Amino acid sequence: MYNQRSRSFDSALGGKRRRQDPIAANKIEYIDFKDVLMLRKFLTDNGKILPARRTGCSKKNQKAITTAVKRARAIGLLPYSGNL
Repeated sequence: MYNQRSRSFDSALGGKRRRQDPIAANKIEYIDFKDVLMLRKFLTDNGKILPARRTGCSKKNQKAITTAVKRARAIGLLPYSGNL
């Protein structure tokens, strides 16, 4: 029998392939809130923070990115909304 649910999975193991954590892959130890060029990679065009399922970050690194973005917004390095 043809199962439509199994058609949505990418691998024979029954799950989707996870993205590689970009922070761990580049061996970044500290996410600096002053590094605006790196932080913009984790924002949408409207300035929203991308979720971990889109970025592939671990929970620990996603929290560090969120904290860094919020600090950069507070001192005016990144906008709260609008075009980047």
